[in-house]
Amino acid sequence: MSQHHDVLIVGAGQAGAQVAGELLDEGFPGTVGIVGAEDVPPYERPPLSKAFLSGETSAGSLLFRPADRWAAEGAELLLGTEVVAVDPAEHVVTTAGGARLGYGHLVWAAGGRARTLPVPGANLTGVHYVRTLEDAERLKAQLATARRAVVIGGGFIGLEAAAAFAKAGLQVTVVEAMDRLLGRVTSPVVSEFFAQAHREHKVDVIFGHGVAEITGSDGAVQGVALSNGQEIPADIVVVGVGLVPNVEPIVRAGAAGPNGVDVDVSGRTTLPDVFAAGDCANFANAYTGHARMRLESVQNAVEQGRTVARTILGTAQPAPAVPWFWSNQYDIKFKTMGILTGHDTSIVRGDPSAGRFSVVYLHEGVVIAVDTLNNIRDYAQAKALIQSRTPVDPAAVADPAVQLKDLAARRTADVA
Repeated sequence: MSQHHDVLIVGAGQAGAQVAGELLDEGFPGTVGIVGAEDVPPYERPPLSKAFLSGETSAGSLLFRPADRWAAEGAELLLGTEVVAVDPAEHVVTTAGGARLGYGHLVWAAGGRARTLPVPGANLTGVHYVRTLEDAERLKAQLATARRAVVIGGGFIGLEAAAAFAKAGLQVTVVEAMDRLLGRVTSPVVSEFFAQAHREHKVDVIFGHGVAEITGSDGAVQGVALSNGQEIPADIVVVGVGLVPNVEPIVRAGAAGPNGVDVDVSGRTTLPDVFAAGDCANFANAYTGHARMRLESVQNAVEQGRTVARTILGTAQPAPAVPWFWSNQYDIKFKTMGILTGHDTSIVRGDPSAGRFSVVYLHEGVVIAVDTLNNIRDYAQAKALIQSRTPVDPAAVADPAVQLKDLAARRTADVA
């Protein structure tokens, strides 16, 4: 193991792999090290709650590159290694095993960990979180004998797991403390669409009640007791109640950031020669309304990874990309473009009961985001409309016969 790298990347997820891959592909002349807390080379996480859980893909197919290819191309993998301290003055990090690793540039791409549920019984066998490959493998193994599953949390991870369980023939219940699914990330019409879709697949969806306890016998889960006294039998419980950014060592070292770690447009933190990217990075640009936020998505990790690599390489930076996200549940292909935070108007295009529609979000008459449900045309055209900062006619937006690209074209013609 080398004790110094010109670029040391802490985190072997999408963002860390993107930084390393970009540096290697662009011929970076220095040494690159990737520190990963897991014993697995960098791999994709989104399929864990989708194709991997349902058996449609294997663990090997999740790897970005085989371990020997990383080495052959010039990156040293330091797997099964946790960084517990950062010394920005000395340009050194310390691992849980006591090793001191020097760096020229440090990239903090440590992502986050699943938020745990602070209730009795949360540590029983059969209670699962889906964040790592090991988590997903453990859950997948138990599916062979399970009959009843309870999913705590109505976010994307929980709903994707619920869909996989329902397809496998389990009796499934989703428990959401809020009054609708996906309440923090989409509009009520989309929330209701997903709730109805799950109910059509015989998933019981319960709103407005928290979890008081996870009950068990002989150390294994038996059920979930809700705050209203109801108890739901379960062989498997999946908890999907959010993510906690892994930033404690870098924040202790002095990096700014009350929610993750703050970065500028180049990916730099407030510490010298230290960058951050991915789920743990808190940033702002025109698409966030210049408000700081973290985005937990593959696209964001890729774009921020590229930004950091190009900053280190000294190459030109492109304009910020429009954020996007996707989720597949049953035959539903949900895709979103932009960030709807701060919208003051939402307009439905199409008929939700027909299973194909979009929701367009506006702020002061300008389109800032579009959710699409089985509507690839609107999704494909949303990017240009959001980039154009087009003031739109709400009646035209609501008419599915009017293509979004035509609305963007009107703005282009006006400017010309």
